[in-house]
Amino acid sequence: MMTDALPVASGSIAEIVAFGRLAAARGWVPATAGNFSCRLDDRQALITRSGVDKGALTSADLVPVPLEGPVPRDVSAETPLHLARYRRDPAVGAIFHVHTVASTVLSRTAAGDGVLHSAGFEIHKAFAGIATHERELEIPIFANDQDTGALAVRIDRRIGPDAVVPGFLLAGHGLYAWGASIADARRHVEAFEFLFSCLMEERSHR
Repeated sequence: MMTDALPVASGSIAEIVAFGRLAAARGWVPATAGNFSCRLDDRQALITRSGVDKGALTSADLVPVPLEGPVPRDVSAETPLHLARYRRDPAVGAIFHVHTVASTVLSRTAAGDGVLHSAGFEIHKAFAGIATHERELEIPIFANDQDTGALAVRIDRRIGPDAVVPGFLLAGHGLYAWGASIADARRHVEAFEFLFSCLMEERSHR
């Protein structure tokens, strides 16, 4: 396993640990749910170990993995989904996966459409590249699959390198969001969560 980039990753580790605490405090990663990663360089990424409490992360809970090559057995089972996105889009610097109530429920109720539509919300402007609330968004939804390697291939084929929306939903499983930096990925998770909560509330009043 490559570890030469770890000494320069201390700042990234601290940011991921801080996000883990935030996500846990807000109930976004219940039990040992969720997984977080960041790009180390053009050859490897750093990702959370499997089965750890994201609210109590330490540097030992983040493992370097090669973007190409075998995946260590002690890392998240969903590592292939992270690696596929890093390989596909060099601009992606961090990826966060959370299990919020709103993202999990909406991913089920809209699963048959294969996409969740959103229009008119000011929070759209929190996403990189979106300059107006008038831009309608389509958040892709994929059926969950325990074969995460096969799932990563299906997601990669559909999203490609030029995704308008920096995230997707897994039905009954929650949100994956990314950004050019850890700060961007965190902002996108928070924006998605607010948006999904608004959509849930809006639908309850119809």
